[in-house]
Amino acid sequence: METKLVTTNLGVVNPESIEDYIARGGFRALERVVRDGLVNETIDALKASGLIGRGGAAFPTGLKRELAIKAEPTQPWPAPSNVPAPYRYSSAFVVCNADESETGTFKDRLLMEGDPFRIIEGMAITAFVTCSTVGFVYLRGEYSLAYERISHAIDSARKRGYLGQKIFVDEFEFDIEIRRGAGAYICGEETALFESIEGKRGEPRVKPPFPTDQGLFNRPTVINNVETFANIPVIALEGADAYRKFGTAKSPGTRVVCVSGPVNRPGAYEIEMGIPLRDVIFNLAGGLREGRALQAVLIGGAAGAFLRPDEIDVPLDFQSLASVNATFGSGAIMVLDDTADLRGVLLRIARFFKDESCGKCFPCQLGTQRQYEIIKRTNLKGLQDLSGLLGELGATMRDASICGLGQTASSAIVSAIDKGLLNG
Repeated sequence: METKLVTTNLGVVNPESIEDYIARGGFRALERVVRDGLVNETIDALKASGLIGRGGAAFPTGLKRELAIKAEPTQPWPAPSNVPAPYRYSSAFVVCNADESETGTFKDRLLMEGDPFRIIEGMAITAFVTCSTVGFVYLRGEYSLAYERISHAIDSARKRGYLGQKIFVDEFEFDIEIRRGAGAYICGEETALFESIEGKRGEPRVKPPFPTDQGLFNRPTVINNVETFANIPVIALEGADAYRKFGTAKSPGTRVVCVSGPVNRPGAYEIEMGIPLRDVIFNLAGGLREGRALQAVLIGGAAGAFLRPDEIDVPLDFQSLASVNATFGSGAIMVLDDTADLRGVLLRIARFFKDESCGKCFPCQLGTQRQYEIIKRTNLKGLQDLSGLLGELGATMRDASICGLGQTASSAIVSAIDKGLLNG
């Protein structure tokens, strides 16, 4: 039942062999785009494909590149002396957000460990169409093997002429550097990630301006998730129509989901958009262990939403999930059986956001603390009785916080209340 587009090489190629990747069609998309100068055509294909970001924000991928190209310069070129010398002459940047820290999410790690050259090719195609000469992979610090694989892939691509200067044509140059995170969840937020790369404390910026106008070092920046970059060579080579054969009309393509919890076959699965959640849990993941009953499903990680057992026939696409007040988020699907302590789960979620709040904005700093305190001192029935208070607290954080951490810190907790999961 898996539909493999971005995971087709996992377990098939040697991730440390560029020859294996080339033999499987690797870098053909990059060569085609660069040699034929397919800038507008590539952007049009990405827009027509309907590909949207796979990191959680769900922003249209082609539009993001188009906006970066059209952005008006906000600084002189080359950049002033406060920008490190190697980056002063890049008019734009390409950044891969590989700081995969969302609860229950591990798909990006598998893609980087199993097919790192695909990520590099996707970044290089993006660099060509946005006139970028420098790219960064911001990698979660705990991902040691992914770091080794990506580092080796960058070196190999550089030696073979797929990175560096004169890539297929004299005018195109692009190289990639790796920056490793230090464990802060907030650095998965795009502007906090920029601050970290620039050597500052990882705190989010107020938006606007948006990254496509003023991102890294105040230059137009295209930042995408690992899985998003992995999709780009497929679309650039095969075209939008071929990509849209998969998925639904409004949510085309595939999605890599991470199934965890007491299921028989936990793991990452690439699914076609639109298949029911029930099929993922009971067919791909083999159902619940020991025939246990399903209590709830948390989709989208700690910043996601709960689904009741009677909601698992929902198709896994953006529109259908929105109809049950849920979202794909990071692609995490966390299964809870009837033995799970739901209050304990909510307490851990609240503690996670309390600990990871950077403290820059007061609604998030204080709101996550109060949310944790309420859940800690209250039993399951009491939480249902305090639903109004928790809902008001969540609404305040959602409306007044600077970034997505505070805006979604109460999402899972409020959804558990709204769906009546605390009544038992």
